[in-house]
Amino acid sequence: MQDPVLPPVTLTELGNLSDRASTVIERLRERIYAPGIAKTLDLRFNVRKAAEMVGRSDKLIRDAEADGRLPEPEKDPDTGRRTGYSLAQVNTMREVFGTLPHRAADDPAMVLAIQNFKGGVGKSTMVCHLAQYLALKGYRVCVIDCDSQASTTSMFGLNPDVDVDEDDDTLYPFFRHGGPATLHYALRATYWPGIALIPANLGLYDAEYEFAARMARDSSFVLDRLRTGIESIKDNFDVILMDPPPALGMLSLSVLRASNALVIPAPPNNIDFGSTAHFLKMMGATLEELARAGGARDYAFVKILATKMNDGKSAHQAIKRMMDAVFPMDMMTAVLKDSAEIDNAAANLSTVYELTGPATRTDTHKRCRAYLDAVNGEIELLIRKTWPSHHSALRKEGLL
Repeated sequence: MQDPVLPPVTLTELGNLSDRASTVIERLRERIYAPGIAKTLDLRFNVRKAAEMVGRSDKLIRDAEADGRLPEPEKDPDTGRRTGYSLAQVNTMREVFGTLPHRAADDPAMVLAIQNFKGGVGKSTMVCHLAQYLALKGYRVCVIDCDSQASTTSMFGLNPDVDVDEDDDTLYPFFRHGGPATLHYALRATYWPGIALIPANLGLYDAEYEFAARMARDSSFVLDRLRTGIESIKDNFDVILMDPPPALGMLSLSVLRASNALVIPAPPNNIDFGSTAHFLKMMGATLEELARAGGARDYAFVKILATKMNDGKSAHQAIKRMMDAVFPMDMMTAVLKDSAEIDNAAANLSTVYELTGPATRTDTHKRCRAYLDAVNGEIELLIRKTWPSHHSALRKEGLL
């Protein structure tokens, strides 16, 4: 007996499928973006942890509070105990004690792209966690979401469909003919002290068409526009992080042109590592073409980061060993291991660094936090090595 012939899927049925998918997304967003509820940072640090972050003793902090250099600590009205310090208050301490890690005015701003033309490799996860790690350290960070999927924008508490206007808030107006002269119009403060965001939404994809239409008559504008925009805002920041789209398009090329360092996330499996190898080959060829067009670009560093590593999978271990052998000087030492903690946080459009309460006392959380801190700390060191004003301190720490 022959199998019945499947009926063709009509445009109407495809439309219905799309509508049902939209319904699911709306229900998820109703839960995440409830009316009147904005994301807040609930992290609080006791005086010992604050002293560690500031680089001074808890006695010096108490003395500064007693003599008025720092405000009186907040206390619970019932118990009289300190309620802990916010990140903003820790940064105030750093300012008072002169321990903010900002680059000097004549140090180059770090413009770092977390880039791979393959999706699902942990790119947006790395951008968000690195930005927040650096903010916890006291750096001034700008995150530029260059991906129309807007995952990073969502992680920072904005609904791309509601809170972001493509004609006012994203990179898109800047790329249009006769657009704004600087990127200041798009900068948004976030609920994280020290982090500003240039958000994205689906409308940013139109920039690809704008670029394609303009490429033939004004290629230098297309390739250099993002770099020009970053030049207009970089004096306000220590680090500018970019989350480019996972495809080789004009936006991705603009990111390559605007960056002065790259981190390439690459899971250690055959398909993803194969894609990363193709990415490196394509990137090399692309940069050669850009150089011929008058856009030679040198990078302070280009590092490959193994992401989503599972030590329990022998194939992951074998491919990681091969990656280390093939790229001995280019692989990051730290590895971002696969962790349910990251996935669970992302399901609520959050990060591991934002978790508070009992969830932070589990062994799973502590292991995941250690992986993230190791990766981000290694990147922080690479960044600091590009700043001459930090070299003396790095030598004292035995890191240079």
